[in-house]
Amino acid sequence: MSNMKSTVCIPLIALLAACSPLKPLQLKHDDGLAGMPSQWRHQADSTDVQIERDWWQAFANPELDSLVQRAQAANYDIVAAVARVTQAQKLAVVAGAPLLPEVSATTNVGRQHRLGGGSDAANANHYAGSLVASYEIDFWGKNRSAYQGALARVEASQFDRDSVRLSITASVANTWMELTGLRERALIAQQNLDNAEKVLRLVQSRYRAGAANQLALAQQQGLVATQRRTVVLLKQQQGNTEAVLATLLSQPLAELQFGNSLLRDLQLPQTSVSLPSSLLTRRPDIASAEAALLAAQADIQVARAVMLPSITLNGGMLSSSNHLASVLDHPLYSLAAGLTAPIFNAGRLAAQRDIAIARREELLANYRQTIIAAFADVEAALNRIQGLDQQAVAQAEALENAERAFNFAQSRYQAGADTMLNLLDTERTLFTAQDVNLQIRQQRLQAAIDLYRALGGGWARPAS
Repeated sequence: MSNMKSTVCIPLIALLAACSPLKPLQLKHDDGLAGMPSQWRHQADSTDVQIERDWWQAFANPELDSLVQRAQAANYDIVAAVARVTQAQKLAVVAGAPLLPEVSATTNVGRQHRLGGGSDAANANHYAGSLVASYEIDFWGKNRSAYQGALARVEASQFDRDSVRLSITASVANTWMELTGLRERALIAQQNLDNAEKVLRLVQSRYRAGAANQLALAQQQGLVATQRRTVVLLKQQQGNTEAVLATLLSQPLAELQFGNSLLRDLQLPQTSVSLPSSLLTRRPDIASAEAALLAAQADIQVARAVMLPSITLNGGMLSSSNHLASVLDHPLYSLAAGLTAPIFNAGRLAAQRDIAIARREELLANYRQTIIAAFADVEAALNRIQGLDQQAVAQAEALENAERAFNFAQSRYQAGADTMLNLLDTERTLFTAQDVNLQIRQQRLQAAIDLYRALGGGWARPAS
């Protein structure tokens, strides 16, 4: 009979552990934002669309695709974010352990021997073994809430990892666009410098012949020096941008080789925006803020439960013998319950509860601010795209007129009806128009990247 009781005391504790199922945490009805806009201000035809997860492929450039893949595989910020997810997962295992009984076993083996000899009765072996289990009955949901909070923090770490990956991907694409634009602008600046040097040689020749004064010569010499400085500056900026891109790739700059892609060869994606309401499920930073808020809500439940009495069950089985074969013949078992209730702690538990409540209020404000910032990111990107599209139309007209003026001046010079000085001046105007046109196209491509980033970059909340 005693053996039967000893075999059921510990399983009874395990049965109590399964009596309270976990319920998912949910935000309160007033945690969201009131008055969410139904349409974007700068684009009225927004619909519920889904962005491709590999959104950078919309630019149709193999070099950009390769750099993004390398960054996602090697960037140390992403590697660190993945490690933080693993840490959160293991902390969830630790937090979930109190939901089940804790069982431990010990064994002891000893031998006694009388000094100075004697009979065999003076020499004896001793064997003992024990099995102990303990379990805290989770009447108030303290352990369940702690485990749910840990699971919410796991989700928050996963969403943070996705936010880092999206940010790194957008930064790589943005920096590469800037590098490509600087490379092309440096070529235009070099052509402009060559043109200015031609004009300088012509002015010097006219000055020696007495047809130009010293003021015209000094002005052109200053223009050449300015153009030379512009070329050096653009090449310096190109080197700095290459260093930034190498940092994003987590590789030494000396090991990187860049191609000769041109911005005019890139495809400008026709980006569509989703409804403002769907933004809440398509940005990992919003999901992370929401998960952190849920974890703080669980912490409040834990802090409140600590202020209430707790009951702990302890069970054990002990057996000992002088012979190994009979060590389990007559085991002893024990079963006890203990009640612990806080009486006086100088307000420590109440203060911990109030800290948890204040922490939730802080995270609730952060959650709402994250949503507001997400809306502002999309609006800013749409506004920038709209403005750059209008600038591109005006600059295209300016570039067309500059090309027409250059062709007209070239024809007049070849016919002897105009001077070389006027021809080179119109050519300088053409180079300037080309440089501005290139900058607008670069900014327009980067604005598309900003919109992808603001819309979550094809990210979607994984199914629970």
